[in-house]
Amino acid sequence: MTDSSVPPGGHRSGRGPRRKDDRKRRSGPPRGRQGPGRPPSGDPAREAALDTLRAVREDAAYANLTLPKLLRERRISGRDAALATDLTYGTCRAQGLLDAVLGACCDRPLDELDGVVLDALRLGAQQLLRTRIPPHAAVSAVVELVRSRAGSRPTGFVNAVLRRVAERDEAAWVDRLAPPDELGRLALTHAHPRWIAEVFAQALGGPEELSAALAADDARPAVHLAARPGEISAEELAAITGGDESPYSPYGVLLTEGGDPGELAPVREGLAVVQDEGSQLVALVAARAPVDGTDTRWLDLCAGPGGKAVMLGALAAIEGATLDAVDRAPHRARLVEGAVEGLPVRVHTGDAREIALPEDAYDRVLVDAPCTGLGALRRRPEARWRRQPEDVAELTELQRSLLRAALERTRPGGVVTYATCSPHPDETTAVVTAVAAETGAELLDTPALLPEVPDTAVPDGPGVQLWPHRHGTDAMYAAVLRRP
Repeated sequence: MTDSSVPPGGHRSGRGPRRKDDRKRRSGPPRGRQGPGRPPSGDPAREAALDTLRAVREDAAYANLTLPKLLRERRISGRDAALATDLTYGTCRAQGLLDAVLGACCDRPLDELDGVVLDALRLGAQQLLRTRIPPHAAVSAVVELVRSRAGSRPTGFVNAVLRRVAERDEAAWVDRLAPPDELGRLALTHAHPRWIAEVFAQALGGPEELSAALAADDARPAVHLAARPGEISAEELAAITGGDESPYSPYGVLLTEGGDPGELAPVREGLAVVQDEGSQLVALVAARAPVDGTDTRWLDLCAGPGGKAVMLGALAAIEGATLDAVDRAPHRARLVEGAVEGLPVRVHTGDAREIALPEDAYDRVLVDAPCTGLGALRRRPEARWRRQPEDVAELTELQRSLLRAALERTRPGGVVTYATCSPHPDETTAVVTAVAAETGAELLDTPALLPEVPDTAVPDGPGVQLWPHRHGTDAMYAAVLRRP
């Protein structure tokens, strides 16, 4: 589950974590004069983008959490907010590609540059290669930004580097810098680390769809809403918000206009939540899976921040069931409490593998396990450059232990839905297959639970796998097991 995963310390271009003394030496003027709380100047959009990039680089911050807060604090809205959003997320998403180009245009290693200068160069390269901003305007704006942050001394260097970047367009730079093999070229073209491109190819069952998968993952995601079952229909929600009903989820709405979805009246009033359609479909799998016997005691073992708990709680209310929702982190448990207000949901804080719960055994359980988040790289654009292949082993051990714990808390004949926001086979089919073999749990036909969604079967493994390029969703995985 993406928002349960904790990224390792901030990395820069795969060069490893920075030393604390380097951070102090390279980060430019003190935070009190130029940090995220700094009031905007004559270029509020680029100021906000640069401050967010620095927080991502220095503090391992999430851009999609840092930037909205900063925009609110500085009262940046309209076109400036849209520009700041495009530049920030675009720069984070394309960092590896941008660094490859900048490395070819600099006369020194990127990790020896002042932090402010590096952030500004990335911001400038993004504008030159991946936006329609005129080159002279992009270079001039970034040079002035550097002058205001670091003085006049580095402006000549920044100007020279960006002018070299502007000598070629993105396609020409890829032609010059891409590895000779097709997978390496696709990874650079679509701004993904090579190892993630390899994982996608493996999960897809071959390289045929890899280009489409990486391209969709490199695009800005659409915003989906989930109508609260029993309170409002998707048709009504679409009419109120001006969106379109989602193609697969009976509760989903695709927003067609920009702006802050949290300001929409149905969201403020608790009639809808912001939730990717893929997450909605996972909740539907958990609610639709057939159980033998009673069906009144439901459990969400990794519930924070509460999106799936809202969906399950509302469906439980319709079915006359109750839901217990668990999260290890107190602040996430509080988010769940706020989200499920008015629903038959009891929220608990503690380790899902150890916590005492009101029921001895449950009829249906959802374990939306912490994972690498490789399925939601569109929404956490900096994550692709932080995650490393070695992160997977530690997470898969946790995932297996959580799935075993979920089965232990399920009565015989009850069902467990295992889900991750990752297509990595080690986090999906390998976990499910191994735990089923250990416990004797029966693997159910999960694709049959989503008959309205085409092409979800996993090559050579149990469960369903959603994809941005196939379904327009995050790359969510789900599989259902029944306890014998």
